[in-house]
Amino acid sequence: MDADRLTLSPTRRGAPWIAVAGALALAGWLGWKAYGPRDLGDPVATSLVALEKQDRLSVFSAQLSPVVAADDERMFGMLKSRQVAVIPARVDYTVDMAAMGRDRMKWDAAAKRLDVTLPPLQLSKPNLDEGHAQYLQEGVWITRDAQAQLTRDNTLLAEKQAAQQAASPVLLDLARSAAKDAVRQNLAIPLKVAGFGEVTVTVRFDGETGTP
Repeated sequence: MDADRLTLSPTRRGAPWIAVAGALALAGWLGWKAYGPRDLGDPVATSLVALEKQDRLSVFSAQLSPVVAADDERMFGMLKSRQVAVIPARVDYTVDMAAMGRDRMKWDAAAKRLDVTLPPLQLSKPNLDEGHAQYLQEGVWITRDAQAQLTRDNTLLAEKQAAQQAASPVLLDLARSAAKDAVRQNLAIPLKVAGFGEVTVTVRFDGETGTP
């Protein structure tokens, strides 16, 4: 049985957040045009307007393929069966933009820089694609009840394993980078349209230190 597999979406091997960031930047510009503040002297207010219509920002997704196994015994151990399963799963990474307030933004007029601090990433519950799962069963005689139990056990194991894989440092770092790129583009355009020119937008998450 192959080792656990992982792919990133929506692009196969490219940066999956590029298309999303571009769309979000456009959405931010349209949001500013429709709801922008009349006082263009407040870049933080302009930025908040660009973000407030988004609610929850989806920045990244991971396609995982947990490999799990479950055992079943019946009739006092006389009937033993085993099922190995590969169940594709998808986990989405989002940022709660509704939590963004003025306290999470700082404007440096001299440097023309907006510093943004994002709330922690949120991971969705793994979405298992059991319709494309692969199963291998072992046992002389596997009853219907035993097979159903093995499938249920492996579903729970796959969900747990997918959640653990999605929380790996590598995937979290990729998701944070995607979020930062999306927010930078999503704020830079409204600020430019509002008349602030070329603005540098730095983005970090709660607890992060150093250069974003």
